[in-house]
Amino acid sequence: MNAKSVFYVIFSIIGLYLFGQFLARDTGQPNVEFLPEMVYSPAYSAFAENPNFSDGKTLQLPPEGSIPLGFLPEYPDGELTAENAGEVLHSPLINEEIDRNRGAFIYATFCQICHGFNGDGDGPVTKRGVPPPPSLKTEKVRKMRDGDLYFLISRGVGNMPGYDIQIKRSDRWQVVEFLKTLN
Repeated sequence: MNAKSVFYVIFSIIGLYLFGQFLARDTGQPNVEFLPEMVYSPAYSAFAENPNFSDGKTLQLPPEGSIPLGFLPEYPDGELTAENAGEVLHSPLINEEIDRNRGAFIYATFCQICHGFNGDGDGPVTKRGVPPPPSLKTEKVRKMRDGDLYFLISRGVGNMPGYDIQIKRSDRWQVVEFLKTLN
């Protein structure tokens, strides 16, 4: 046998061996475990004692002044109230950025359950004992400025929770634009 034939024979034997190992392996177990100390690290329950922190607690408060990812401060100039929201807040959306379909989608996802399909305050939860919200088609709502509507969506009012944590800032402005189409 020449060297080339020997190489092919050895290569074939190794290939068959590896193929056999692949077929015979237990698929429920990993083949090789790299860094097992990361796989089997000690887990601490959120409220359990933890010697890794100076206060001995696992659950730590975020550092002072930290901002959750994607939630920059909305009102840098002093405290915003329901009384001054209409004067202070103005929609940052320009005509090309207004997407009433997006506003309708966000409305259907978060608002329609209480305010109803057409904004009449007759959503499905009102038939299950939740007090009906006011209609979004009233004269009072029509006269509200964009900032006032945005503030109500963000902070909530009465039984309505604030959605500033759940809905992105730009989407809340899209809902304000959509509400104008309900009137």
